[in-house]
Amino acid sequence: MRLGALEAGGTKMVCAVGNEAGEIFEQVSIPTETPGKTIPALIDYFGSKNIEALGIGCFGPVDLDPASKTYGYITSTPKTAWADYNIVGAFADALGCPVGFDTDVNGSVLGEVTFGQAKGKKCVVYVTIGTGVGAGVCIEGRLLHGMLHPEAGHVLIQRRSTDSFAGKCPYHKSCLEGLAAGPAIEARWGKKAALLRDDKAVWDLEAYYIAQALTGYILTLSPDMIILGGGVMHQEQLFPLIRDYVKELLGGYIRTEELAHPERYIVPASLQDNQGIMGCLELARRAGLI
Repeated sequence: MRLGALEAGGTKMVCAVGNEAGEIFEQVSIPTETPGKTIPALIDYFGSKNIEALGIGCFGPVDLDPASKTYGYITSTPKTAWADYNIVGAFADALGCPVGFDTDVNGSVLGEVTFGQAKGKKCVVYVTIGTGVGAGVCIEGRLLHGMLHPEAGHVLIQRRSTDSFAGKCPYHKSCLEGLAAGPAIEARWGKKAALLRDDKAVWDLEAYYIAQALTGYILTLSPDMIILGGGVMHQEQLFPLIRDYVKELLGGYIRTEELAHPERYIVPASLQDNQGIMGCLELARRAGLI
């Protein structure tokens, strides 16, 4: 199958053409502006590619309930120009092909489960930590939906007693995103994360907050792999710190083979930052089979 993939982000829209084996034939990036400017450019791109289906992994919140009258809409996003926008409808009407749709982080976990290191795992959590924090969950090959979709980047975190930073999230100051996303690092320390690489205090605090969230995911979802991606996680020194804090926070309560080998359990993304776009190819494949 010749498939289109769209990783719709708040800063850029990554477009690709590929196939059901995860091969990417071509890939371009288009800036995210308003729907009136961006969507016509995306439709022009995909309209000339002779695709059989399109998969979209989108920033959210989004409506994923096929029975809802606003299915396929971006809903209450803080990106106000895109609020209540029917993104699935725009592409389905213009391209006349099936459209698969999910969150961007669910797209990333799907990419890892289908084509990457998580193939064959029963329950996988993918967390992206960058400008924001999001999490996707795949259980027995199915992406987790419910009332909405996971918003696990906003789980509440216990602030370290020595940390006086108020938090950057406008909804709940002391959530993981508010305390540990890239903008929070810059606001707390006065520099972007990339310029703080050698400051051990920065990454010890960051690891402590991330580990709190992962401990909660472990206790509620019981994943057999946790994958950490996004710009902040390019600071690879975080991984051993996070693993150590998770072990400390669990306190020996859970004993499994996975936790006995944390270097194979809490891991970086495996698909050279293409896990999202490859997941969108799988979304497109699944849509084309319906």
